[in-house]
Amino acid sequence: MTMDATGPTESAEPTEATGSTGPRPRALEGRIALVAGATRGAGRAIARELGRAGAVVYCTGRSTAGHPSDYGRPETVEETAGLIRAEGGTAHAMVVDHLEVSAVRELVDRIDREQGRLDILINDIGGEAYVEFGIPLWEYDLDDGMRLFDAGFRTHLLTSHAALGLLIRHPGGLVVETTDGTRDYNQGHFRETVFLDLAKTAVDRLAFAEGHELKAHGGTAVSVSAGWLRSEMMLDAFGVTEQTWREAAAANRGKTDVVPPYEFVISETPALLARGIVELAADPQRDQWNTRSVSSFELARHYGMTDVDGSRPDAWGFITAMDTTPSADLAVEDFR
Repeated sequence: MTMDATGPTESAEPTEATGSTGPRPRALEGRIALVAGATRGAGRAIARELGRAGAVVYCTGRSTAGHPSDYGRPETVEETAGLIRAEGGTAHAMVVDHLEVSAVRELVDRIDREQGRLDILINDIGGEAYVEFGIPLWEYDLDDGMRLFDAGFRTHLLTSHAALGLLIRHPGGLVVETTDGTRDYNQGHFRETVFLDLAKTAVDRLAFAEGHELKAHGGTAVSVSAGWLRSEMMLDAFGVTEQTWREAAAANRGKTDVVPPYEFVISETPALLARGIVELAADPQRDQWNTRSVSSFELARHYGMTDVDGSRPDAWGFITAMDTTPSADLAVEDFR
């Protein structure tokens, strides 16, 4: 149910942007965006940045006031839309389960009726709350595993299936498939469980495939990964706040089986990814990214963006360095 958001081949390298110092006010004026999974974390941050840039943002999620999803979190999709409106933006909160085909179609039909177009689709539903680590495939509860795969991948596929017909109505459309891990990283690393590994690599492949089909319509599809995201859920899991995380992580350097682990020093706020996506959406040459996989750090470096603290953390560079160097021997200053 719903209630009241022409590219090169993959070998081409994006042309470096010049003179970009931050998200441009109202750079997306007149654009219509759908953010699937906008209740919290990266999805909420992306929706807010799109709203700040002038886009009309349709925010979807399952958690609504008085009726939280099975995540059991306090954030709601109405809250996200309210934050956008409070900052002068235009937002619509829609309660949608993106595994329900009829609900997703109803959502897209409403956007078509009200706006007649869709310019930006952000598929940000992740399913990480369903992950169980350390369990091999043959011992993993199949229902639990499929719940992770369905939330992490099928939601993206079903939403794109319903929305891309509207998106291609006007040239220049953008699809962002958010995942965990860049293409280069995931090709060489097992993501700890079969269901998580398949879900995150499948999302990246979906962006690759969508990009090939959208190219003929002047559209672009990109796979984007944040680094170690300092989301509401992650902060709560580690028992820290946005004010205390850095000191707590640094104090655990060289220690094992502690939270937060020292590696958390390379974490980033959801704003870094969100700012990069807004710059990507506003870039008239965004088709140079078509079919590619890119990290929040790469977008930030390309467009001259920083995180809220003024740093530019390269989480995947740090994590890859851990393959050959103990994390305690890595200085975070070399990566942010």
